[in-house]
Amino acid sequence: MAVIHRTTMSPGKLELIAAWLPSRPWYRGGDAPRLGKAGGFRLDDPEGEVGIEFMVVTDTSGDSPVTYQVPLTYRGAPLESAADGLIGTSEHGVLGRRWIYDGAHDVVLVEQLLALLAGATTAQDQNASDVPDPTVEVRGEGSGVPQGLTGAGTVTDTDDASLVTVGPSAQEGPLSTLALCRVLRPGPTAEGDGAAGRVLAGWSDPDGTRQRGAFAHLAPGEH
Repeated sequence: MAVIHRTTMSPGKLELIAAWLPSRPWYRGGDAPRLGKAGGFRLDDPEGEVGIEFMVVTDTSGDSPVTYQVPLTYRGAPLESAADGLIGTSEHGVLGRRWIYDGAHDVVLVEQLLALLAGATTAQDQNASDVPDPTVEVRGEGSGVPQGLTGAGTVTDTDDASLVTVGPSAQEGPLSTLALCRVLRPGPTAEGDGAAGRVLAGWSDPDGTRQRGAFAHLAPGEH
């Protein structure tokens, strides 16, 4: 169970994300994002070591607001295998220094997102400890998402998503693609597109209007 601490972080999450966002190929704003928190949810690390948060932020620096999903992991030590995904470090008022990663590069987040898609774990409230978030919905098509998938170490950014290669933990069998939607769009998902499963969740526009759309989906691999 993830414990939510009521404390400070310096620099704060939005400050770190604002410095990192312009380097992303899917970022659509200017050099100085103006970010506001718009929503999100958490997942639990079964080992209790890594914080996992799917944060939604809206940037109002451009001609029109753009909403992004930024999956984050919080660690008490550097993760060498995720060096390309390091967003920055922050001093946590209770836990001390934390290394904050773009979660697409962190195998713990990837595996727990796959577990969510497979129905093996439950989304948690973003701001409260041990409180499920029933607004996060998982839909599956066809045979659904098999259990036991793990990150295979390859992350490719497009102009609106991060594509993570995943495969069976036994390293035998076809690879699949886990797509993390970076630019969030409200509305119905593309049912019937062959995805084995998808995650739907909500966020708020700057004027308070509630929106809902796809956060992630898994495209099954081929033999």
